[in-house]
Amino acid sequence: MGKLFSITGALLFFLGCGGSADPAKHFSIQLENKAIQQNQQVGVALKNKKDIGISDLHYYLDGKELPVENGKITMDVPTLGNKTLVAKFNIEEQTVEVEKKIRVLAPSSPEVYTYEIINSYPHDTGAYTQGLEFHGGTLYESTGKRGASTVRKVNFETGEVLQQIDMDDSVFGEGITIMNGKLYQLTWQSDMGYVYDISNMEKIKNFTYGESREGWGLCNDGKKIFKSDGTEKIWFLNPETLEEQGHIEIATNKSIFNNANELEYVEGKIYANVYQKESMMIIDATSGAIEGVINFGGLKSKINKGPEWDESNSVLNGVAYHPERETFFVTGKNWDKLFEVKILKKD
Repeated sequence: MGKLFSITGALLFFLGCGGSADPAKHFSIQLENKAIQQNQQVGVALKNKKDIGISDLHYYLDGKELPVENGKITMDVPTLGNKTLVAKFNIEEQTVEVEKKIRVLAPSSPEVYTYEIINSYPHDTGAYTQGLEFHGGTLYESTGKRGASTVRKVNFETGEVLQQIDMDDSVFGEGITIMNGKLYQLTWQSDMGYVYDISNMEKIKNFTYGESREGWGLCNDGKKIFKSDGTEKIWFLNPETLEEQGHIEIATNKSIFNNANELEYVEGKIYANVYQKESMMIIDATSGAIEGVINFGGLKSKINKGPEWDESNSVLNGVAYHPERETFFVTGKNWDKLFEVKILKKD
């Protein structure tokens, strides 16, 4: 009897779809939650419009099977963002796959942080700051704007520029990072970055971008380079080939987020300036979860506005961690001060 129903179901199926149409169009994945968070249990069902007999139903996310228990799957995936949930099953001898676009968000809301100023130092008001990083006690800084883009070594205590490389007038300098004796620098929309020898600041080579849209910020964990491009993605670059080898997507527990600008990596977290905002995100470098938000409100009011000041563009940008002092250094575009701060959880 079961075999008869199976044959009948298959016959009806092929008659119903004209024999050659995609069988997947008769099915859809239904989830009980619209907002889905990492590690959350979510009710799941496969809507079967024609009651076609199926067998061996399994669900997959990022290539990993998600077991079904009591009609629920657990979103046990290591990374957040835009993903495709796949239902795979059989109709007779035919394997069918059905897809559903979903967004996996952070499991909890970000914590709120504030700051304490430890020191302030002079900063070049002509520097449209795009990247900051310490190496051997010396501050390295990249600046932007076409015709004014540079990469430089700076005495952070005096603001003195110790060495400066002027970039071609056609490019707009962006973020930097230093790793294994090399300084890596991005440009904004030229689809090109540069690698320098940190010992003498001589250029070693150029590199081009892959899928990433633009060049914004850089940091590294000692093994790979992280690159922001103005979207929700932070890309992983191979430090030798500069090829993009995957990415994470940035998300809170409520939405996917973009506009991560200048980056700094510290102990498994990426500290990222939010483009044109007086705030910084603390991002888990593995999952992409925004675990904290640092409110730098009030810092800009401590700046003396010089001739280069542009109210709409002279914004907070630039973050460097000093490992020996265990403090962060932050500044902004055309600011006259570099601030040394402690990051504190808000009471």
